[in-house]
Amino acid sequence: MHNLAINYLTEDGSPAILFEPSELIDFQDSWNLQRKWQEKLLLEPSQNQAVWILEHLACYTLGRGASEKNLLFNIEKPPLNLYRIDRGGEVTHHLPGQLVIYLVLDLHRYKTDLNWYMRTLENVLIDVLHDLGLHGYRLDGITGVWCEGEKVGSIGVGCRRWITQHGMSINVDCDLSGFNEIVPCGLHGHKIGRLSKWLPKVKINEVRNLMKNNLKKHFGLLWIK
Repeated sequence: MHNLAINYLTEDGSPAILFEPSELIDFQDSWNLQRKWQEKLLLEPSQNQAVWILEHLACYTLGRGASEKNLLFNIEKPPLNLYRIDRGGEVTHHLPGQLVIYLVLDLHRYKTDLNWYMRTLENVLIDVLHDLGLHGYRLDGITGVWCEGEKVGSIGVGCRRWITQHGMSINVDCDLSGFNEIVPCGLHGHKIGRLSKWLPKVKINEVRNLMKNNLKKHFGLLWIK
């Protein structure tokens, strides 16, 4: 596990509104909500931060500048809804059984360093896997988290004047077949995995609770519902 060798955490914590919808969420709806919250923080920095932990209806998303060569289907007739969005990274796939975490955080309260932020998100994912008894790790020069040679956690963030949006995902017990339609994250030769391969009885709510605990630990978040 990762120790908190950081100095931005306070005893009072940093308030964050936590949204945990029980239904599957359309990607566009969640994106709109993030952008509105980001705008609130840009206009009034004292506003609370916000985190969404949810599952999406099946779709594909392309980051800024992502190559359409990583789409293995006709872009004019995509098999699922396809969104070109304002995060970094290449194409990825969202679907039920994958836990998605969106964070609208003010990095002025932490460190104004996107590399630090993405490595911290990786640490959150690695610690979630550790809590499940799995060994998660990163690969040099590649963003994300792997387990036994398979990529199980992805990260793609957006940031405007140090206010973040988008975030990360972890494959829990999802159907991986949709990843065959793309080159996930533009990484050729990297297999996509899910936690249920090693933990057949894993439940998404179990992972959700571990995610909340580790987000609180790494970012000092004080949950408000």
